[in-house]
Amino acid sequence: MTTLPPLLALQDVTVVRGNSAERPALDRVSLRIGAGEHVCILGPNGCGKSTLIKTITRECYPVAREGSSISILGRERWNIFELRSLLGIVSPDLLASCTTDATGRDVVLSGFFSSTRIFPHHHPDPGHLARAEATLERLGIAHLAHRAVSQMSSGEAKRTLIARALVHDPQTLLFDEPSNALDIAAQFQLRDTMRELARTGLGILLVTHHVAEIIPEIERVVLLREGRILADGGKQEILTAEHLSSLFGVPVRLVQHDGYFHLY
Repeated sequence: MTTLPPLLALQDVTVVRGNSAERPALDRVSLRIGAGEHVCILGPNGCGKSTLIKTITRECYPVAREGSSISILGRERWNIFELRSLLGIVSPDLLASCTTDATGRDVVLSGFFSSTRIFPHHHPDPGHLARAEATLERLGIAHLAHRAVSQMSSGEAKRTLIARALVHDPQTLLFDEPSNALDIAAQFQLRDTMRELARTGLGILLVTHHVAEIIPEIERVVLLREGRILADGGKQEILTAEHLSSLFGVPVRLVQHDGYFHLY
């Protein structure tokens, strides 16, 4: 049986964004996430969560330093378009880029080209078109194929982005703050979709500051604060009132119901 390389292997990694005199976005982080794992990176705004996603997708690069290393899917060097063809990404940045007259089908097709819409130099073939239609159907949004993203609700646009992330059969799905701007009904629908995808065996990396977003299928939680890992382990061990009070800097109460955790 072939063992797949880990999604991510960081060793003593520091990433600086903006003014180099500021606190690093990631500060000497060591983290390994296996292939097919379901993991949540949890932390307050500004803790480095999105920087971690951008480091995986090669939008950010770590400081070169002796003893520091980064490997993604078993390799240290990548053509970024080849890498992104193996990852399915759902993020606020992508959603902002899609608020145009691009249709749902165009956005889904753009997943084959690591873009956010179909540009004149892109040439989807019949296979691409068939897979896009099938993926829209799979997510129950075939009716959005010809609707402009700018005319969709936030929930419809988010499901279209998930279809885009799935269309090229990625090894892992990366969800960056997925429920932002969604109403309650759309949040519940999103969680159901994430659960269905997790059960197919796809790796899921969820990055969020909402404890309630952590679906029951996620087994491991990493707490990130001020660019550093505060704790890393099994969900039941890590999601405690003590840990989360330290993470968010305020006293909290924690309850569990139907496999979900909620803060008060």
